[in-house]
Amino acid sequence: MLTSTIAATPRLLLRTPPQPTHHRYAGLAAPSSAGGGLSSAAGLHRRPWLARLRRALAEDLFVLHYQPIVSLRDGSVSHYEALVRLADEPGGGLVAPGRFLPAAERYGLIREIDRMVLGKTIALLADRSSTDEHGARGAHGVRIAINCSSLSITDGGMLAQVERALALARVDPAQLVIEVTETAAISDMARARAFCAGVQALGCAVALDDFGAGFGSFQYLKHLPFQYLKIDGDFIRGLPTSPQDQLVVKALVELARGMGKQTIAEYVEDGETLELLRAYGVDYAQGFEVGRPHPLSRRLVAPGGVLDRTRA
Repeated sequence: MLTSTIAATPRLLLRTPPQPTHHRYAGLAAPSSAGGGLSSAAGLHRRPWLARLRRALAEDLFVLHYQPIVSLRDGSVSHYEALVRLADEPGGGLVAPGRFLPAAERYGLIREIDRMVLGKTIALLADRSSTDEHGARGAHGVRIAINCSSLSITDGGMLAQVERALALARVDPAQLVIEVTETAAISDMARARAFCAGVQALGCAVALDDFGAGFGSFQYLKHLPFQYLKIDGDFIRGLPTSPQDQLVVKALVELARGMGKQTIAEYVEDGETLELLRAYGVDYAQGFEVGRPHPLSRRLVAPGGVLDRTRA
């Protein structure tokens, strides 16, 4: 039974809210810094992040990469997640979100970054241009997910910002997915619930991100409206060799299915994990095995389309 399965899994019974970890911000990717990839942590923690982040916002030094979320039923694309990087490294390197988002939260700049990501995403969704595969910006019909921090969700202004941005750009709200993490929800459950309900009323979808990371998971599962449940990557990375993780994933799939919701597995990095998830009935996968994050030098695929696996 579902109840006994969950009770047998101690990792779901954490007594304190989860602290931000590297993977919480890593955008499901941790490329090497070699060859212009994401920068390592070396030396970055000593830099004056407040001034650096303010400059990046003022000079538009953030860039978005997009990682596909793919159906395990037929391999088609459901939507993409927009992942933010900081492009201010010498030589053109990109700074991974795990290096700067904690500082942005600490200094109160995360709301500005959230709004910047929203603006860039809406602009892309509003771009009806059609280009070839080498300069692709075609986003007609594409669906994109963005993350909202706890400060944005609870400050009362983000919902109005989303509504205004969609209306001004004449973007179909169904093209936007808002991802809400457990830490964002438990900081102010009433406001988080109102935010999620308002987002859905606009016509956007809501995804509960990093689900299962802490004790509050089932509380916000009960109270927050949503369409997608994203299973925390800690339960996916070692899935083939961890009976406990297998029990958790099976239980969460059963739970979500009973509520009429769909599941997304994060950090799917190998074929064995992918096949297990398919066997367990997980609906969608996100991770290196199905598609790496990429900039807009490659065309985004509309829902129902299939990725070019030679370039995924």
